[in-house]
Amino acid sequence: MITSWIIEGVMEDGRKFRPSDWVERLSTALATFGPDHRIHYAEGVQPCFIEGQKCLRVKGSLAEENPAAYEYVCSFARSNGLRVRELEAPQ
Repeated sequence: MITSWIIEGVMEDGRKFRPSDWVERLSTALATFGPDHRIHYAEGVQPCFIEGQKCLRVKGSLAEENPAAYEYVCSFARSNGLRVRELEAPQ
């Protein structure tokens, strides 16, 4: 069962994606500011590091919880030719 996707900062042809702050830009666009005046990332879209590389983790449930945000993130990955890989639920 697929529970989430990882969007890597590498394009399908192996080149590093620019701008280098794309993860921050994308995740911040879907974030909110809380009463503590701090940024709170959307539950379904989280920045992360994998093997020293900035990536974006997208929960599969985002498609149902916020279809517009899901389409926005998928469209961004597609239009920029970013590598996307699926993560399976732990057994």
